[in-house]
Amino acid sequence: MNKNFLTTKLTPVIAIVLCYILYLSGYFQIIIATLILLIASAIEYKKELFSSLGFQRKGINIKNLLILAPLLGIAIFLFYGYVMMPSVTYLTGQPINFSEFEIYKGNLPATLSLLILIWTSAAFGEEIVFRGYLMRQFTKFFGSSKISLAINILLFGFIFGWIHAYQGISGQILSGITGMLLAVIFHIRKSDLWFNIAVHGFIDTVFLVYIYYGWL
Repeated sequence: MNKNFLTTKLTPVIAIVLCYILYLSGYFQIIIATLILLIASAIEYKKELFSSLGFQRKGINIKNLLILAPLLGIAIFLFYGYVMMPSVTYLTGQPINFSEFEIYKGNLPATLSLLILIWTSAAFGEEIVFRGYLMRQFTKFFGSSKISLAINILLFGFIFGWIHAYQGISGQILSGITGMLLAVIFHIRKSDLWFNIAVHGFIDTVFLVYIYYGWL
């Protein structure tokens, strides 16, 4: 078997199938998926592992990560909370299930612990998996035409919503839309994963502030 075929075609397919099997078996965790896909990227790209996922040196600067990303993250959350959430829950007739976050209301130690988990699992993990790996692998296999890009954004937005099933149908729809917005940002920013991680992290940070104060 051609070595190039094994590393560039077969390795990503095996890695993605493995993640899917773990999901179906109930053992799927985003951290585990991240590790699997990092290993797959290391096999395929070796020294270019991190750049292949979108970790660009030029993306590491104060303006992008500490000014633009927080502002965009806050804007997306406000749009999520005050426009998308009322609209989606009105259409579905079902509120988002935030019961899993009840223990964090007014509980500062637990909230700070969750904040760390959010940045490692959601911000870093989900962005590496969905934008850094899956989106870029899709582009590698199917090209970057407008149709391919649209399918790329819609497909992984749908899957992103799907894995948030614990929030109910309304939460899945909203997570899917948020995933699509993050995919669009990733495309516009020319695959700058650092920026996406920061935006995602600040969206979830504001969300956690709302949970802590009982505003959701």
